[in-house]
Amino acid sequence: MVLDGHRGKADFALAPVARRLIGVNPNLISWIGLALAFASGLCMYLSHGREWLLPVGAALVIASGYMDALDGKIAKMAGKASKKGDYLDHVFDRYADVFMIGGVAFSAWCDPYLGMLALIGVLLTSYMGTQAQAVGAPRLYAGLLGRADRVVLSTLFPLIQFAMGLAGHPSFEIAGHSFYWMEAMMAWFAVVGNLTAVQRGISTWRNMSGE
Repeated sequence: MVLDGHRGKADFALAPVARRLIGVNPNLISWIGLALAFASGLCMYLSHGREWLLPVGAALVIASGYMDALDGKIAKMAGKASKKGDYLDHVFDRYADVFMIGGVAFSAWCDPYLGMLALIGVLLTSYMGTQAQAVGAPRLYAGLLGRADRVVLSTLFPLIQFAMGLAGHPSFEIAGHSFYWMEAMMAWFAVVGNLTAVQRGISTWRNMSGE
């Protein structure tokens, strides 16, 4: 999945709301998005044994992701885009990743070692993208696992876990080992996240090869 390359297609859902909120400070929207991310992570962490929290957490992931996109749209339309706002947005994005992915990583849904690998993969993916910009190369959004992909998967898999639990199949087996559906998501983040980090690192290195 490489949904970050299609961010512009979400403009139809952002522009009308941004026009109505043109007078609102974009940083306030960023804070709301961060609070929603924290609430989502808390729901995921508490959802084992309280499976009704899974769709609640999924809805909060979508709401947080929407706010993350909306703040930038408002800033551009209002002429308030700034380096400080961009910096704040990046910092909040990383905290949001830790809240949402960490909520699953340290829950009963996931092996803690797998959870740590997933967090490392997600954070390194983002780091490689911004570090490219820091050394003068183009900002990287490309790769196998961008932030838009993480938002979609973090919404989809809790719903799958919830639905499969209702169907009496909360887990599946591979080679005699049982895994929750949420663990499949974390395994994807762990493997593909780190591959994306490597992919972005190689791309940046090549862009700097002439220096």
